[in-house]
Amino acid sequence: MKTIFTLPVALLIACASAHAASASGWTDDYAKAVEKAKAEKKNILLDFTGSDWCGFCIALDNEVFDTSKFKSWARQNAVLVKVDFPHGKKLSDKVKAQNAELKEKFMKSGGFPTVVIIDPDGKEIARKRGYRPGTGPAAYLKELAPAK
Repeated sequence: MKTIFTLPVALLIACASAHAASASGWTDDYAKAVEKAKAEKKNILLDFTGSDWCGFCIALDNEVFDTSKFKSWARQNAVLVKVDFPHGKKLSDKVKAQNAELKEKFMKSGGFPTVVIIDPDGKEIARKRGYRPGTGPAAYLKELAPAK
């Protein structure tokens, strides 16, 4: 009896997690993000994070990325990609390899969090390292804006 319920519960949890990620606007699939960015003529925001251990990353999520101001900005301007390097959370081998590649290409040095905005062809437009708690979405987005 236990086996009968284990598989459906696992599938339900997996589906709920996938829905939560897409509902939040974030993806961990860089290739799909590039396709979407090209189709929608948007840039890509890469969030290099340690989602389950980095205090500044967690503060950035809570104080900026989870706000309606940021979500509104993102809907109009960017395709969002989490490039996660967790300590406890499990990632698929495919996502681990992809994230290592993205880190090598866009974050050769520096700590977490680092946010990089690129165009759909991979050209860097803006970069922001670190986060000072209490800054909030307006100040963060201003700091992230590309120099003119």
